[in-house]
Amino acid sequence: MLTARSRAGNAVSAESGARRLLIGLCVALVAVFLVLPLGVVFWHAFSEGLRAYGQAVFDRATFHAVKLTLFTTAIAVPLNTLFGVAAAWAIAKFEFRGRSLLVTLIDLPFSTSPVVAGLCFVLLFGANGFFGAFVNRTYAVSLGFTSFEVSTRVIFALPGIVLATVFITFPFVARELIPLMQAQGTEEEQVARVLGANGWQIFWRVTLPNIRWGLLYGVILCTARAMGEFGAVYVVSAGSSDQVTLPLHVERVYYANMVRVVPAFAVASLLAGVSVITLAVKAAVEWRFKGELKKTDGG
Repeated sequence: MLTARSRAGNAVSAESGARRLLIGLCVALVAVFLVLPLGVVFWHAFSEGLRAYGQAVFDRATFHAVKLTLFTTAIAVPLNTLFGVAAAWAIAKFEFRGRSLLVTLIDLPFSTSPVVAGLCFVLLFGANGFFGAFVNRTYAVSLGFTSFEVSTRVIFALPGIVLATVFITFPFVARELIPLMQAQGTEEEQVARVLGANGWQIFWRVTLPNIRWGLLYGVILCTARAMGEFGAVYVVSAGSSDQVTLPLHVERVYYANMVRVVPAFAVASLLAGVSVITLAVKAAVEWRFKGELKKTDGG
């Protein structure tokens, strides 16, 4: 007969063994599916030395792709940050009709394929799209001393890339802030209102300081997603040779140099580097402000 102490010891030993097995399995999966591919990218990128790497990275087309990616991100992230803060504030702090519908619509990009999202923009703003007759126009502007043309084209142009990127990164800031603001409640805002603060004062001095680290976390994720978006951007810009973001440039360089893969991997290492930096910043934010982020995850 086993004593109660021996049974408890066996249970603890079995639990410890199961824990070690699960941890080992997780580490192995992360190593095979995440660390190994990342290492392969950098291995091939530097396989022919720094000179070949530099030629691919500092290529004119690569520079243009990086510039377009950064410019698109600089537009999409602030727009989604403003929307995310406004939506989270409305959903978490107020009761109104359609609140659940708004939350569902915010999650829509998570359940929609990026390729389908890009196709929707083509069907809306393409030459034969629903709004195609209104947006695909070119206007001549004359200022007396100079004249130039202004195009309202959306698809196969910068506006289409921005729209696709904004749609894909739409939920990230809002979904990080909504649970955090719901967990914090409205007590502090109500106290500030009783003390005579107006709406903007309440937001800048009470709400924003309480959500600043959750907001930073959402902006980090939104930025990383915007810079790495491929599917939707590919659909709305595939016919344009001069509107190529960095992920699209990786694909074009790869198919142009299928025998010699160093240029493609060199350009891909830029995106991989952005991912590593994003992961490091994300980990630093989680470590420094883990209490607030736990509220976000728990909400």
